[in-house]
Amino acid sequence: MATTPETVILASASSARAALLRVAGVAFTVEPSAVDETAIKHEHRKAGHDARVCAMALAEAKAAAVAARHPTAFVIGADQILVAGDDWFDKPADRDQAAEQLRQLRGREHTLVTAACVYRGDVRQWGAISAPKLAMRRFGEDFIARYIEAEGDAVLGSVGAYRIEGRGVQLFARITGDHFAILGLPLLELLEFLRGHGVLAA
Repeated sequence: MATTPETVILASASSARAALLRVAGVAFTVEPSAVDETAIKHEHRKAGHDARVCAMALAEAKAAAVAARHPTAFVIGADQILVAGDDWFDKPADRDQAAEQLRQLRGREHTLVTAACVYRGDVRQWGAISAPKLAMRRFGEDFIARYIEAEGDAVLGSVGAYRIEGRGVQLFARITGDHFAILGLPLLELLEFLRGHGVLAA
């Protein structure tokens, strides 16, 4: 069957994830979940779980919450955790915090753990994790100031304070792994799942 807006729901407010699905030709609606991400992260950190386990738990919680309200829809949940050494990074709260995150990440490699899943009703139908690695180049304070001034509050919308699809690409010396996962979804695997379930034409 052809996809319709009622068939697929993205349980995320991420404009980057929505853009990926839209450009790929998936019709969908957006309904962000209201799960307490901070509490879930705290629980998994306390239990000693790695970022892959936590990212998938977050994705599942978001999808399950929305799927409970739309039991016949395919609900996509997703989350990302930036891992540098032993540290996990969240979205910066303000521009000063964004600048501090960039100082901590410059000259280092980090992993962007990206998890996604699909729920239908109370059943998890699919899930995938991708973990691209990104190495920031060494840049100075003047570059950070110019970058944040140019990007404005857009730096607050992504973990790590960068959008790889925009000016943020200038922060990097090397990137390995799935480009789509960096933007927010393991897109090829997700599209394969949707085709396999008749949501997209094969």
